[in-house]
Amino acid sequence: MTETLKCISPIDGSVFAERPVMGKDEAADAIARVRAAQAAWAARPMRERIDLVLAGVAAVGAMNDEIVPELAHMMGRPVRYGGEFGGFTERASYMASIAEEALADIKVADDAQFRRYIRRVPHGVVFVVAPWNYPYMTAINTIAPALIAGNVVVLKHATQTLLVGERMARAFHSVGVPEDVFMNVFLDHDTTSGLIASRAFDFVNFTGSVGGGKAMERAAAGTFTAVATELGGKDPGYVMDDADLDAAAATLVDAAMYNSGQCCCGIERIYVAERHFDAFVEKAVAITKAYKLGNPLDEATTIGPMANVRFAREVRAQIAEALEAGARAHIETFAEDDGAAYLTPQILTDVDHSMRVMREESFGPVVGIMKVRDDDEAVSLMNDCDYGLTASLWTRDVERAARIGDRIETGTVFMNRADYLDPALCWTGCKDTGRGGGLSVIGYQNLTRPKSYHLKKAQ
Repeated sequence: MTETLKCISPIDGSVFAERPVMGKDEAADAIARVRAAQAAWAARPMRERIDLVLAGVAAVGAMNDEIVPELAHMMGRPVRYGGEFGGFTERASYMASIAEEALADIKVADDAQFRRYIRRVPHGVVFVVAPWNYPYMTAINTIAPALIAGNVVVLKHATQTLLVGERMARAFHSVGVPEDVFMNVFLDHDTTSGLIASRAFDFVNFTGSVGGGKAMERAAAGTFTAVATELGGKDPGYVMDDADLDAAAATLVDAAMYNSGQCCCGIERIYVAERHFDAFVEKAVAITKAYKLGNPLDEATTIGPMANVRFAREVRAQIAEALEAGARAHIETFAEDDGAAYLTPQILTDVDHSMRVMREESFGPVVGIMKVRDDDEAVSLMNDCDYGLTASLWTRDVERAARIGDRIETGTVFMNRADYLDPALCWTGCKDTGRGGGLSVIGYQNLTRPKSYHLKKAQ
């Protein structure tokens, strides 16, 4: 009996979509076709590859009216937010704009005796394992630069957003990207691990859980296949004594609650200078109380259900444990909270780092707020975590933010903003957030390998 993958809609618990998984032999044959197509794709002029990728991106955009409600059904994001095409096209367009410079040969010498240079060459077959929380934007981070650099791409998307890979592949194929150059696949865990272990891929990019990242690295052990991982975070915000409180509260609460808190770089803990603590909490609570929890297909809904009941269960468990340990909850349970996927957004105070809600990833609409004496205490608390993706600093002093940023164990330092991915900067992390880097010039460096040429001229 063929195994199937099922997307369970958080709206009502129904099966929204299902697809059969590939068998091991079928998958191996498909990857072999992809590998065979790589040389011809890499031989095309870079400008042609860029134009095809941008055309594929535009074709995805043309589907946006269908994509937005489809995402609401699959993972619960309210339709009022209009999908992901803004960030999707921004990232692909930026990577296209820097490709020729980023991938240009490094010229060492060209004299009477020698021509010496370093060239960036594609890895070959790039395997992208994409997550459900921002299914289009996270996927394009790797797909666009990988294809532009001359790699071929195999995409395996999360079951929760089962239809995203199909849509992306269909869009790219419709504009002339060959089917064997960009292939969407449905695989189970065993087949995925087996393919990695057999060196079916030359580069693996995984975005997801720490457990998933470990499984990818175990599968690749001994193969020397590069594995890049982005595994989430417990990102802090620090509101200093000279911060703009209104801006800080509005941005940090949005960063904590948007997408029902299901953002890798969402704010999950906030530290506030003592003098502003009460005022900041008051503002944060007022903003959170104004959210409208409900069906994501309703334009009035500002916060939808979590993508899966088990994700909401974990958030509720962290909140309950914190309350039992002395934390204070500021938001009364919303009428629409069903005890399952629909979850009340929550602000907690009287929290500390003995509580899981301040140390472990919540990935839901809850944030704990603590007061701090000074920068030293804030830095110590921000670093007291197994993750390191982003940190958001709120101050009017750029130099102060830079000095504090130098001390924080994180991949990105924000000042007076949060929860944004700038494609000109490397998207990276440290500690249990994983390793590697996407986007920017560094993204191209990671999706290619250096090849040196030392050419002695005949005399």
